[in-house]
Amino acid sequence: MPISTVFEGKTEYMQILDKDSKVDAELDPGLPDEVLDRMYRLMVLGRLWDHKCINLQRTGRMFTYPPLEGQEAVSVGSVLAVKPEDWLFPSYREWFIYHIRGGPLSMVNMVWMGMEEGMKLDKNLRVYPYAIPIASNLPHAVGAAYALRMKGEKCACIAYCGDGATSEGDFHDALNFAGVWHVPCVFVICNNQWAISVPRKKQTDSETLAQKALAYGFSGVQVDGNDVLAVYKAVKEAADAARAGKGPKVVECITYRIGAHTTADDPKRYRSEDEVLYWRERDPIKRFLFYLEKKGIWSEAYEHKIHEEADRLIEDAITKAESFRQDPKEMFRYVYAGMTRNLEEQMKECFGEEGK
Repeated sequence: MPISTVFEGKTEYMQILDKDSKVDAELDPGLPDEVLDRMYRLMVLGRLWDHKCINLQRTGRMFTYPPLEGQEAVSVGSVLAVKPEDWLFPSYREWFIYHIRGGPLSMVNMVWMGMEEGMKLDKNLRVYPYAIPIASNLPHAVGAAYALRMKGEKCACIAYCGDGATSEGDFHDALNFAGVWHVPCVFVICNNQWAISVPRKKQTDSETLAQKALAYGFSGVQVDGNDVLAVYKAVKEAADAARAGKGPKVVECITYRIGAHTTADDPKRYRSEDEVLYWRERDPIKRFLFYLEKKGIWSEAYEHKIHEEADRLIEDAITKAESFRQDPKEMFRYVYAGMTRNLEEQMKECFGEEGK
């Protein structure tokens, strides 16, 4: 009996700017200088802000926090690649995309300080609150993409997850429905090599994570996640195709989490310093710096100015976040859509007549 082919497919790998800043001229998207400038400014701001947040947590001014260092190109490249009408569904390590979309830095700080008011963002930003439970945002993104298509909106949904999320049922449920319904959804897998202390090689025997899309009837691509140009190009092509009715796609970004999983974690207990050094030599900001220098955009004065502006933005955000005062009555007002009689009595007991 002849062997039949059940399905065919492949995943490709894209890199435009390698670790030594050598550029593939044929793949270079040829972005305007103002876009390249914004990319670099945002990546530098993200890293400086990340370092500041860690210090705030260590000194008791913020709660448990998930560091971003090493993954800046994924957030910046993907968000700048899509249109303002597209919806973003982040996981917890993509907190920086709120600011990239126009949200104030202070509101993200507020969230990690325990104030949920930080997620009361302008709906026009089209960014959902980020998900802490692993992969739980993905089915929501698929459902939203389905609903938006039914409404006739020409937009895509960009859903983020880590490599660890591909071991969760929600990941597979989301991809299955995305394929069946042919929805305009792009799944950005931020493969940073570790799901807390479990390495990528122990999570799956698949050669790539991008190829998991093939089982659900659509394609996937693997890109160098430390190459902001490759991330931009891959996500833009996927989002453009999704909006045009060509269905979903997986974009697996190969990157690395330089810091701890969260500030409650000690990565030295499960990975080597040599591994971290290997990835530091592939730093997304450093390689993009040399690219900009060759194009005549970067200079030491330029770098100094960017750092000054970033420091000012960060300090202003922290001041605003720490000066925010919550209304304690909200703990009663927002348990349900409308206050129950029991809650009204509790609030009155707590605040007296002022609790009315």
